[in-house]
Amino acid sequence: MSTSYGAETQVTPLQRRHAVLKIVEHFLRRAVEVPAALLVLAEIVILSAGVFARFVLNAPLVWSDELAGILFLWLAMLGSVIALQRGQHMRMTALVNAVPPRVAQCLQTVAIGTTALFLALILPQAADYAQGQAFITSPALGLSDMIRTSALPAGAGLMLLFALIQLARSDWRDLAVTAALLAVVAALLWLGQDALAAIGNWNLLVFFVALLACGVLAGVPVGFAFGLATFAYIVTLAPAPPSVMLGTMDQGMSSLILLAVPLFVFLGGLIEMTGMAQAMVAFLASLLGSVRGGLSYVLLGAIYLVAGISGSKAADMAAVAPVLFPEMKKRGMDEGEMVSVLASAAAMSETIPPSIVLIAIGSATGVSIAALFAGGLLPALVLALALGAIAWFRSADDDVAHAERFTRAVKLRRFWVALPALALPFLIRSAVVMGVATATEVSTIGIAYAVVAGLLIYRKFDWRRVYPMLVDTASLSGAILFIIGAASAMGWALTQSGFSQSLSAAMEAVPGGRFGFLAVSVLAFIVLGSVLEGIPAIVLFGPLLFPIAAAVGVNEVHYAIVVVLAMGIGLFSPPFGVGYYAACAIGRVNPDAGLRRIWPYMIALLIGIVVVAAFPFLSVGFLGGK
Repeated sequence: MSTSYGAETQVTPLQRRHAVLKIVEHFLRRAVEVPAALLVLAEIVILSAGVFARFVLNAPLVWSDELAGILFLWLAMLGSVIALQRGQHMRMTALVNAVPPRVAQCLQTVAIGTTALFLALILPQAADYAQGQAFITSPALGLSDMIRTSALPAGAGLMLLFALIQLARSDWRDLAVTAALLAVVAALLWLGQDALAAIGNWNLLVFFVALLACGVLAGVPVGFAFGLATFAYIVTLAPAPPSVMLGTMDQGMSSLILLAVPLFVFLGGLIEMTGMAQAMVAFLASLLGSVRGGLSYVLLGAIYLVAGISGSKAADMAAVAPVLFPEMKKRGMDEGEMVSVLASAAAMSETIPPSIVLIAIGSATGVSIAALFAGGLLPALVLALALGAIAWFRSADDDVAHAERFTRAVKLRRFWVALPALALPFLIRSAVVMGVATATEVSTIGIAYAVVAGLLIYRKFDWRRVYPMLVDTASLSGAILFIIGAASAMGWALTQSGFSQSLSAAMEAVPGGRFGFLAVSVLAFIVLGSVLEGIPAIVLFGPLLFPIAAAVGVNEVHYAIVVVLAMGIGLFSPPFGVGYYAACAIGRVNPDAGLRRIWPYMIALLIGIVVVAAFPFLSVGFLGGK
């Protein structure tokens, strides 16, 4: 009996290896998450102190932005590490989900191996780049820039460790396939150097279409697929030293405008935690919930109010759907219809400030953030009205006979409860649009407002959730910022190749003038939004297309709004749009349920974009544009 028991409990070498890997991974995760959370908190405190000194004491802190910038790159890289460990980097999973489980497992190993290869290649380059920055000092604090740029090799090294741990858990056959596949690709590029150089810019199809598409379809995180394609191009054709790529990534991730990203992400978490989002939804439900299609209108209105503040469309949807979906089901609404309204509402709200996509496009192209914030509200409203019309037609069977009807006193009471929450989006948007504060400054004001409201008004502030929120903020911010950095490097490579001039000539030759250019741009960004998601598509192609838009007479703000809306349609359209599957996951609805019912909403969005594109006044009428 004892022998049998010992045999049953004997630990195999594989189990022992996995146990050791689990311990190491847990230690590394804690070693990264704690400083990342502290960095988010430090950014909030430093920037809040700068805002307080400027607006209240009228004595600006000359060093606050500089210190925040130094810490910001560390936050971006450590956040990227957490996102990699959690599997939260943006990636396309349509193909991986469609193949048999055994093939999907192999593709997962290929994706991890490709990520590890890219990190191993850039690690020495990142170290050289950081060392080269040692002699540059910051003007206010006098600190070596090596302190800041050391985040690049540190982050790359930690991500490589996590990738190797994941590979160590993989099946040896999948590892062999991955190694062979990557070796074959590397050998083909090395042997074909002369041939690739001889065909001129046609070689871009090899690196930035074929190689990139294979990586994205295999499930390689988009940022790493961008990075590896760019690195392969630079190393194979040698237009510049590989270290230049690290400098370009640094510039892309380190823009002070992007400091608003982690702050708005954290603010979104506060709005959900303190009950402010629920108060807004409850008030809207008391107004419209008892009319035909009323809950669909409430969902559209709630998304319009909370959109953009969290920095994540998933967070926007998660703040609204759990409150409304149960009541929608009670009224007999089809679950496919519910998720269709949710996904299309999220697509509609892409230009509602403080949209992270607008902040990213402003950072990449130099367009005024305040102008983008002002220009995004009315076009989103046009799309919301179009969706409302579809919701009305589709709600003919809506059972409102038993819907709860609220008295005027209840409506008034809910209004007063929701008023502090309703005021926050207007405070944020108006402050930036009117030029009172920058997007970064107003995000700190919003955080202070939400904390006070949660503690004193709603009395719903769970201190135990603050640390997880800080870590989540670092992870989401890192995923966003890494993509911006990788897309910036890829955009630089395309510009150096002369592709931007060729693209400019081709787009300017599109028949129909600016309307033809806008039509082609809309179609292109719908496709790009479904494949690359929003921020990668915008950051990569924005700097290339905005000069062309100006050349054909399209206002830069108007163009930004149109392409962001088009990207939103692609992002939330099945079968490839990642946003659609996020909506299904949040609503706990099978994706198949919405496939047939979502198209009228998507067509309504497309018609709305045509209206916005045809009437620039909707985007720039309040800016004095044309």
